[in-house]
Amino acid sequence: MQIALLGSQKDKTAGIVMMCAGVACLSVNDALAKTLTAGYSPLQILFLRNLIALPFTLLIALTMGGTAALRSHRPVAHLLRGGLSIGAAILFFTSLMHLGLAEATALIFVAPFFITVLSAIFLGEHVGWRRWVAVVAGFLGVLIVIRPGTAAFQLVSLLPVATALLYALLMLSARWVDPRESVWTLLLYLTGAGAILSAIIVPFVWIPVGAGDLWLFAAIALFGTAGITLITQAFRLAPAVVVAPLDYTGLIWATALGWLVWNEIPDSLTFVGAAIIILSGVVTILREQASHD
Repeated sequence: MQIALLGSQKDKTAGIVMMCAGVACLSVNDALAKTLTAGYSPLQILFLRNLIALPFTLLIALTMGGTAALRSHRPVAHLLRGGLSIGAAILFFTSLMHLGLAEATALIFVAPFFITVLSAIFLGEHVGWRRWVAVVAGFLGVLIVIRPGTAAFQLVSLLPVATALLYALLMLSARWVDPRESVWTLLLYLTGAGAILSAIIVPFVWIPVGAGDLWLFAAIALFGTAGITLITQAFRLAPAVVVAPLDYTGLIWATALGWLVWNEIPDSLTFVGAAIIILSGVVTILREQASHD
């Protein structure tokens, strides 16, 4: 029993470390995307990221899941999920052209609230009053950040919120995938579907890639793939209630990177709104876990 407990604690610690590292990698991925949007369309950035990442994703899937990870029982579901992923990424990358990294990141964190609302409406899941209070509080935090009706409001601030909605649909769409398929199959096909679907449209927005930017595209593929892989492993090693709230450490990284690279310093109201969103999100995650225990 003691050995089992030690092993469980070791896995939990490893999961926490992997989650934090994965979130940091995705924050760097977002910062690289913001840098690249100065010269390339979000669609081209997304296409090249997925294209470069695909061989690495294939290697990870084969290593972790074997040849069984290559087989899909419902390929159409993966194409639909790829479409949602492309839409979410394009909206978010577009928002980064106009908003600070920390502000855009804070607004992305409303995704858990959309998941709660969509689950209740379309899946008939029971949502207790505490989670509904958390949802209302979370959207109050959004209003504080974007401040509609004031001089500080920008219509582009709605893009990260729309991104969060598509991301919530992407998470719920995992239920369309055949339960026999592993998480590595989902990762591989999501990257592949993103590359294929974006390849159809990218010729219309293509700009020749400068030699000095090649390393940026390689880096965004590396950090994006590493982030998703580390976070996936974190959820496999540790309970969701332990690692899921650590996703909010991304705001720390986004604030730090925004300040270091672009001298972006969010105002006090943005921090207040972000704090409300994060606290409400943690409550939502804890109540979600409690409802499944």
